[in-house]
Amino acid sequence: MRPTKPGDLVFRTGLALIIVAMLGATHARAEDKLLVDAVELTGAVIYLGAKPPAFVIGVIRNGETVVRGYGEIAAGSGKEPDGDTLMRIGSITKVFCGATLASMVADGTVNFGDPLQDRLGWDVKIPERDGKKIRLIDLATHSSGLPREAEGTQGENATSDRSKEDYVKALASDPQLLAPGTGILYSNFGFDMLAQALANTAGKPYAELLKERVLDPAGLKDTRFDLTEADKTRTMQGHNFDGSPMPIIPTSPLIVGAGGLYSTANDMLRWLRWHLGADSKDFEMRLLDHAAYLDRDGLNPVFGMDEGGAMDAMGLGWVIMRPEGNRPLILHKSGGLQGEFSFVAFAPSRGIGVFASMNQFSVDGFDAMAKATIELITELAPR
Repeated sequence: MRPTKPGDLVFRTGLALIIVAMLGATHARAEDKLLVDAVELTGAVIYLGAKPPAFVIGVIRNGETVVRGYGEIAAGSGKEPDGDTLMRIGSITKVFCGATLASMVADGTVNFGDPLQDRLGWDVKIPERDGKKIRLIDLATHSSGLPREAEGTQGENATSDRSKEDYVKALASDPQLLAPGTGILYSNFGFDMLAQALANTAGKPYAELLKERVLDPAGLKDTRFDLTEADKTRTMQGHNFDGSPMPIIPTSPLIVGAGGLYSTANDMLRWLRWHLGADSKDFEMRLLDHAAYLDRDGLNPVFGMDEGGAMDAMGLGWVIMRPEGNRPLILHKSGGLQGEFSFVAFAPSRGIGVFASMNQFSVDGFDAMAKATIELITELAPR
Protein backbone atom coordinates (compact mmCIF):
# COMPACT_ATOMS: atom_id res chain seq x y z
CA MET A 1 0.00 0.00 0.00
CA ARG A 2 1.27 3.47 -0.88
CA PRO A 3 2.02 5.44 2.31
CA THR A 4 -0.20 8.45 2.94
CA LYS A 5 1.45 11.68 1.82
CA PRO A 6 0.78 14.86 3.81
CA GLY A 7 -0.32 16.67 0.67
CA ASP A 8 -3.19 14.21 0.09
CA LEU A 9 -6.23 16.00 1.52
CA VAL A 10 -8.33 13.18 2.87
CA PHE A 11 -11.30 15.25 3.97
CA ARG A 12 -13.87 12.65 2.99
CA THR A 13 -12.30 9.52 4.46
CA GLY A 14 -12.88 7.74 7.71
CA LEU A 15 -9.10 7.85 8.23
CA ALA A 16 -9.20 11.63 8.51
CA LEU A 17 -11.93 11.51 11.13
CA ILE A 18 -9.95 8.98 13.15
CA ILE A 19 -6.84 11.18 12.95
CA VAL A 20 -8.69 14.22 14.26
CA ALA A 21 -10.24 12.24 17.11
CA MET A 22 -6.81 10.92 18.12
CA LEU A 23 -5.22 14.37 18.12
CA GLY A 24 -7.93 16.08 20.14
CA ALA A 25 -9.96 19.27 19.83
CA THR A 26 -9.01 22.30 17.81
CA HIS A 27 -7.95 25.68 19.16
CA ALA A 28 -10.72 27.43 17.27
CA ARG A 29 -12.34 30.84 17.32
CA ALA A 30 -14.70 30.36 14.42
CA GLU A 31 -18.42 29.72 14.52
CA ASP A 32 -18.08 28.27 11.02
CA LYS A 33 -18.03 24.51 11.67
CA LEU A 34 -17.02 23.75 8.10
CA LEU A 35 -13.93 25.90 8.57
CA VAL A 36 -13.07 24.22 11.87
CA ASP A 37 -13.37 20.74 10.36
CA ALA A 38 -11.37 21.65 7.26
CA VAL A 39 -8.50 23.13 9.29
CA GLU A 40 -8.43 20.18 11.70
CA LEU A 41 -8.30 17.63 8.91
CA THR A 42 -5.71 19.48 6.85
CA GLY A 43 -3.47 20.12 9.85
CA ALA A 44 -3.69 16.53 11.08
CA VAL A 45 -2.77 15.06 7.71
CA ILE A 46 0.20 17.43 7.25
CA TYR A 47 1.50 16.82 10.77
CA LEU A 48 1.18 13.04 10.75
CA GLY A 49 2.59 12.80 7.24
CA ALA A 50 5.55 15.19 7.58
CA LYS A 51 6.28 14.25 11.24
CA PRO A 52 7.94 17.51 12.37
CA PRO A 53 8.42 18.00 16.13
CA ALA A 54 5.80 20.76 15.98
CA PHE A 55 3.40 22.21 13.44
CA VAL A 56 0.88 25.05 13.51
CA ILE A 57 -1.74 26.14 10.99
CA GLY A 58 -4.01 29.18 11.03
CA VAL A 59 -6.83 30.04 8.63
CA ILE A 60 -9.01 33.11 8.17
CA ARG A 61 -12.22 32.89 6.14
CA ASN A 62 -14.75 35.70 5.87
CA GLY A 63 -13.26 37.27 9.00
CA GLU A 64 -13.41 34.13 11.16
CA THR A 65 -10.20 32.45 12.32
CA VAL A 66 -9.05 29.00 13.41
CA VAL A 67 -5.61 28.04 14.75
CA ARG A 68 -4.52 24.45 15.34
CA GLY A 69 -1.21 23.30 16.86
CA TYR A 70 0.46 19.89 17.06
CA GLY A 71 3.48 18.45 18.85
CA GLU A 72 5.83 20.24 21.26
CA ILE A 73 7.46 23.64 20.65
CA ALA A 74 10.68 22.22 22.18
CA ALA A 75 11.63 18.74 23.34
CA GLY A 76 10.42 18.14 26.88
CA SER A 77 8.56 21.46 27.08
CA GLY A 78 5.13 19.87 27.16
CA LYS A 79 3.88 22.97 25.30
CA GLU A 80 1.74 22.48 22.22
CA PRO A 81 2.08 25.33 19.72
CA ASP A 82 -0.84 27.74 19.62
CA GLY A 83 -1.73 31.11 18.15
CA ASP A 84 0.76 32.94 20.37
CA THR A 85 3.74 30.65 19.75
CA LEU A 86 6.62 32.55 18.15
CA MET A 87 8.44 31.14 15.12
CA ARG A 88 10.94 32.38 12.58
CA ILE A 89 9.16 33.04 9.28
CA GLY A 90 12.29 33.45 7.13
CA SER A 91 11.70 34.83 3.65
CA ILE A 92 8.06 35.68 4.36
CA THR A 93 9.87 38.77 5.68
CA LYS A 94 10.17 39.84 2.03
CA VAL A 95 6.46 40.52 1.59
CA PHE A 96 6.57 42.78 4.64
CA CYS A 97 9.36 44.69 2.90
CA GLY A 98 7.21 44.82 -0.24
CA ALA A 99 4.35 46.27 1.81
CA THR A 100 6.70 48.92 3.21
CA LEU A 101 7.59 49.87 -0.36
CA ALA A 102 3.89 49.99 -1.29
CA SER A 103 3.20 52.33 1.63
CA MET A 104 5.99 54.69 0.62
CA VAL A 105 4.91 54.70 -3.03
CA ALA A 106 1.29 55.31 -2.04
CA ASP A 107 2.16 58.54 -0.22
CA GLY A 108 4.74 59.68 -2.78
CA THR A 109 7.85 59.22 -0.62
CA VAL A 110 9.44 57.03 -3.32
CA ASN A 111 8.58 55.81 -6.80
CA PHE A 112 8.88 52.27 -8.16
CA GLY A 113 11.19 53.56 -10.88
CA ASP A 114 13.67 55.23 -8.52
CA PRO A 115 17.19 53.91 -9.14
CA LEU A 116 18.78 52.07 -6.21
CA GLN A 117 21.80 54.34 -6.72
CA ASP A 118 19.70 57.37 -5.77
CA ARG A 119 18.08 55.82 -2.70
CA LEU A 120 20.73 53.64 -1.05
CA GLY A 121 22.97 56.43 0.18
CA TRP A 122 26.13 54.30 0.23
CA ASP A 123 29.49 55.27 -1.23
CA VAL A 124 29.47 52.57 -3.89
CA LYS A 125 28.65 52.46 -7.59
CA ILE A 126 25.58 50.30 -8.17
CA PRO A 127 26.19 48.03 -11.17
CA GLU A 128 24.29 48.39 -14.44
CA ARG A 129 23.89 45.97 -17.32
CA ASP A 130 22.93 46.70 -20.93
CA GLY A 131 22.34 50.32 -19.96
CA LYS A 132 19.65 49.36 -17.42
CA LYS A 133 19.83 50.67 -13.85
CA ILE A 134 18.56 48.66 -10.90
CA ARG A 135 15.27 50.24 -9.75
CA LEU A 136 13.30 49.69 -6.55
CA ILE A 137 10.68 47.68 -8.46
CA ASP A 138 13.41 45.38 -9.81
CA LEU A 139 14.52 44.61 -6.26
CA ALA A 140 10.95 43.92 -5.10
CA THR A 141 10.24 41.51 -7.99
CA HIS A 142 13.53 39.57 -7.89
CA SER A 143 14.40 40.99 -11.31
CA SER A 144 17.44 43.12 -10.41
CA GLY A 145 19.91 40.59 -11.76
CA LEU A 146 21.65 40.42 -8.38
CA PRO A 147 22.55 36.89 -7.25
CA ARG A 148 20.78 35.02 -4.46
CA GLU A 149 23.32 36.08 -1.82
CA ALA A 150 26.02 38.69 -1.34
CA GLU A 151 29.26 36.88 -0.67
CA GLY A 152 30.37 37.36 2.94
CA THR A 153 33.57 36.60 4.77
CA GLN A 154 34.66 33.02 5.37
CA GLY A 155 33.00 31.47 8.41
CA GLU A 156 30.40 34.22 8.66
CA ASN A 157 26.80 33.42 9.55
CA ALA A 158 24.69 35.29 7.00
CA THR A 159 21.79 35.76 9.42
CA SER A 160 23.66 37.22 12.38
CA ASP A 161 27.01 38.46 11.02
CA ARG A 162 26.32 40.01 7.62
CA SER A 163 27.76 43.55 7.45
CA LYS A 164 27.51 46.64 5.29
CA GLU A 165 31.08 46.01 4.17
CA ASP A 166 30.04 42.62 2.78
CA TYR A 167 27.42 44.27 0.57
CA VAL A 168 29.64 47.16 -0.52
CA LYS A 169 32.33 44.69 -1.57
CA ALA A 170 29.79 42.54 -3.40
CA LEU A 171 28.26 45.51 -5.27
CA ALA A 172 31.69 46.78 -6.29
CA SER A 173 32.52 43.40 -7.84
CA ASP A 174 29.79 43.84 -10.51
CA PRO A 175 27.77 40.77 -9.44
CA GLN A 176 24.80 41.16 -11.81
CA LEU A 177 23.83 37.99 -13.66
CA LEU A 178 21.30 39.56 -16.04
CA ALA A 179 19.96 42.95 -17.09
CA PRO A 180 17.29 44.33 -14.71
CA GLY A 181 13.72 43.51 -15.66
CA THR A 182 14.62 40.83 -18.21
CA GLY A 183 14.42 37.76 -16.01
CA ILE A 184 13.90 36.63 -12.43
CA LEU A 185 16.47 35.17 -10.06
CA TYR A 186 15.41 34.72 -6.44
CA SER A 187 17.56 37.21 -4.53
CA ASN A 188 17.98 37.76 -0.80
CA PHE A 189 20.68 40.25 -1.81
CA GLY A 190 18.10 42.34 -3.68
CA PHE A 191 15.60 42.53 -0.82
CA ASP A 192 18.34 43.43 1.63
CA MET A 193 19.24 46.36 -0.61
CA LEU A 194 15.59 47.37 -0.90
CA ALA A 195 15.22 47.59 2.88
CA GLN A 196 18.41 49.63 3.21
CA ALA A 197 17.27 52.00 0.46
CA LEU A 198 13.86 52.54 2.08
CA ALA A 199 15.43 53.06 5.50
CA ASN A 200 17.91 55.58 4.12
CA THR A 201 15.11 57.48 2.39
CA ALA A 202 13.05 57.55 5.59
CA GLY A 203 16.03 58.52 7.72
CA LYS A 204 15.47 55.79 10.32
CA PRO A 205 16.42 52.13 10.93
CA TYR A 206 14.44 49.72 8.81
CA ALA A 207 12.95 47.92 11.84
CA GLU A 208 11.40 51.22 12.98
CA LEU A 209 10.17 51.99 9.47
CA LEU A 210 8.53 48.57 9.15
CA LYS A 211 6.80 48.94 12.51
CA GLU A 212 5.52 52.41 11.63
CA ARG A 213 4.39 51.67 8.08
CA VAL A 214 3.16 48.06 8.27
CA LEU A 215 3.11 46.30 11.64
CA ASP A 216 1.32 48.90 13.75
CA PRO A 217 -1.34 49.83 11.15
CA ALA A 218 -2.20 46.14 10.70
CA GLY A 219 -2.35 45.57 14.47
CA LEU A 220 0.55 43.11 14.60
CA LYS A 221 1.76 42.71 18.19
CA ASP A 222 4.24 39.84 18.02
CA THR A 223 6.16 40.33 14.76
CA ARG A 224 9.77 41.38 15.33
CA PHE A 225 13.38 40.68 14.38
CA ASP A 226 14.79 39.67 17.76
CA LEU A 227 13.49 38.00 20.90
CA THR A 228 13.58 38.90 24.56
CA GLU A 229 14.47 36.20 27.09
CA ALA A 230 10.78 35.97 27.99
CA ASP A 231 9.90 35.48 24.30
CA LYS A 232 12.15 32.43 24.04
CA THR A 233 9.92 30.39 26.36
CA ARG A 234 7.13 30.49 23.75
CA THR A 235 9.29 30.10 20.65
CA MET A 236 9.37 26.95 18.52
CA GLN A 237 12.78 25.27 18.47
CA GLY A 238 13.95 24.82 14.88
CA HIS A 239 15.56 21.62 13.63
CA ASN A 240 17.94 20.91 10.75
CA PHE A 241 17.40 18.34 8.00
CA ASP A 242 18.97 15.64 10.19
CA GLY A 243 16.65 16.47 13.09
CA SER A 244 19.31 18.20 15.19
CA PRO A 245 18.11 21.33 17.05
CA MET A 246 19.25 24.71 15.70
CA PRO A 247 20.03 27.64 18.02
CA ILE A 248 18.16 30.91 18.24
CA ILE A 249 20.54 33.52 16.80
CA PRO A 250 20.31 37.33 16.51
CA THR A 251 19.39 39.12 13.30
CA SER A 252 21.89 41.36 11.53
CA PRO A 253 20.33 44.76 10.65
CA LEU A 254 21.65 44.19 7.12
CA ILE A 255 19.43 41.16 6.34
CA VAL A 256 16.11 42.60 7.53
CA GLY A 257 14.66 43.02 4.04
CA ALA A 258 15.08 39.38 3.04
CA GLY A 259 14.60 37.46 6.29
CA GLY A 260 14.83 37.38 10.03
CA LEU A 261 11.33 38.17 11.26
CA TYR A 262 9.64 36.18 14.00
CA SER A 263 5.86 36.08 14.17
CA THR A 264 2.93 34.05 15.51
CA ALA A 265 -0.04 32.39 13.86
CA ASN A 266 -2.33 34.99 15.44
CA ASP A 267 -0.23 37.86 14.08
CA MET A 268 -0.08 36.27 10.64
CA LEU A 269 -3.88 36.01 10.68
CA ARG A 270 -4.05 39.71 11.59
CA TRP A 271 -1.76 40.34 8.62
CA LEU A 272 -4.00 38.29 6.36
CA ARG A 273 -7.06 40.10 7.72
CA TRP A 274 -5.43 43.37 6.63
CA HIS A 275 -4.83 41.96 3.15
CA LEU A 276 -8.40 40.70 2.86
CA GLY A 277 -9.93 43.90 4.20
CA ALA A 278 -11.19 46.96 2.39
CA ASP A 279 -10.24 49.76 4.79
CA SER A 280 -10.29 53.01 2.87
CA LYS A 281 -7.29 54.42 4.71
CA ASP A 282 -5.01 51.71 3.26
CA PHE A 283 -6.76 51.34 -0.08
CA GLU A 284 -3.93 52.57 -2.34
CA MET A 285 -1.24 50.70 -0.39
CA ARG A 286 -3.22 47.46 -0.61
CA LEU A 287 -3.84 47.87 -4.34
CA LEU A 288 -0.15 48.46 -4.96
CA ASP A 289 0.82 45.51 -2.79
CA HIS A 290 -1.49 43.06 -4.58
CA ALA A 291 -0.73 44.13 -8.15
CA ALA A 292 1.22 42.04 -10.67
CA TYR A 293 4.32 43.84 -11.96
CA LEU A 294 6.07 41.18 -14.04
CA ASP A 295 4.35 38.42 -15.99
CA ARG A 296 6.30 35.22 -16.44
CA ASP A 297 5.76 35.21 -20.19
CA GLY A 298 8.80 36.61 -21.95
CA LEU A 299 11.14 36.55 -18.95
CA ASN A 300 14.38 34.62 -19.32
CA PRO A 301 15.26 33.01 -17.00
CA VAL A 302 12.79 32.48 -14.17
CA PHE A 303 14.55 30.64 -11.35
CA GLY A 304 13.74 29.89 -7.72
CA MET A 305 10.11 31.06 -7.67
CA ASP A 306 8.01 27.90 -7.93
CA GLU A 307 8.60 26.11 -4.62
CA GLY A 308 5.15 26.86 -3.19
CA GLY A 309 3.26 26.78 -6.48
CA ALA A 310 4.06 27.79 -10.05
CA MET A 311 4.54 31.54 -10.52
CA ASP A 312 2.44 33.23 -13.20
CA ALA A 313 3.46 36.77 -12.22
CA MET A 314 5.43 38.63 -9.55
CA GLY A 315 4.05 41.16 -7.08
CA LEU A 316 6.00 43.00 -4.39
CA GLY A 317 7.63 39.84 -3.09
CA TRP A 318 4.39 37.90 -3.60
CA VAL A 319 4.30 34.97 -6.00
CA ILE A 320 1.05 35.31 -7.94
CA MET A 321 -0.85 32.29 -9.25
CA ARG A 322 -3.60 33.21 -11.67
CA PRO A 323 -6.97 31.39 -11.52
CA GLU A 324 -6.94 27.89 -13.01
CA GLY A 325 -9.75 25.35 -12.93
CA ASN A 326 -11.42 25.64 -9.52
CA ARG A 327 -8.45 27.47 -8.02
CA PRO A 328 -8.96 31.22 -7.51
CA LEU A 329 -6.31 33.93 -7.80
CA ILE A 330 -3.75 33.26 -5.03
CA LEU A 331 -0.80 35.23 -3.69
CA HIS A 332 1.73 33.24 -1.68
CA LYS A 333 5.19 33.33 -0.11
CA SER A 334 7.37 30.72 1.56
CA GLY A 335 10.11 31.07 4.14
CA GLY A 336 12.84 28.94 5.67
CA LEU A 337 15.35 29.92 8.37
CA GLN A 338 16.99 28.30 11.40
CA GLY A 339 15.10 25.03 11.13
CA GLU A 340 11.67 26.49 10.34
CA PHE A 341 9.70 26.17 7.10
CA SER A 342 6.66 28.46 6.77
CA PHE A 343 4.11 29.26 4.09
CA VAL A 344 1.45 31.96 3.74
CA ALA A 345 -1.16 32.24 0.99
CA PHE A 346 -4.41 34.08 0.39
CA ALA A 347 -7.11 34.59 -2.21
CA PRO A 348 -7.72 38.36 -2.16
CA SER A 349 -11.10 38.19 -3.90
CA ARG A 350 -12.40 35.26 -1.83
CA GLY A 351 -11.79 36.34 1.76
CA ILE A 352 -9.59 33.39 2.70
CA GLY A 353 -5.97 33.09 3.81
CA VAL A 354 -3.77 30.41 5.39
CA PHE A 355 -0.52 30.43 7.37
CA ALA A 356 1.36 27.23 8.25
CA SER A 357 4.74 26.50 9.83
CA MET A 358 6.74 23.41 10.81
CA ASN A 359 9.88 23.40 12.92
CA GLN A 360 12.10 21.05 10.94
CA PHE A 361 13.75 21.47 7.57
CA SER A 362 12.24 18.89 5.23
CA VAL A 363 11.85 19.30 1.49
CA ASP A 364 9.05 16.75 1.31
CA GLY A 365 7.40 18.23 4.39
CA PHE A 366 7.46 21.75 2.95
CA ASP A 367 6.16 20.58 -0.43
CA ALA A 368 3.27 18.81 1.28
CA MET A 369 2.49 21.81 3.49
CA ALA A 370 2.43 24.21 0.54
CA LYS A 371 0.37 21.87 -1.62
CA ALA A 372 -2.16 21.28 1.16
CA THR A 373 -2.45 25.03 1.79
CA ILE A 374 -3.21 25.78 -1.85
CA GLU A 375 -5.68 22.88 -1.99
CA LEU A 376 -7.41 24.07 1.18
CA ILE A 377 -7.92 27.54 -0.30
CA THR A 378 -9.15 25.98 -3.55
CA GLU A 379 -11.65 23.73 -1.78
CA LEU A 380 -12.99 26.43 0.55
CA ALA A 381 -13.10 29.20 -2.07
CA PRO A 382 -13.66 27.63 -5.50
CA ARG A 383 -14.09 29.78 -8.57
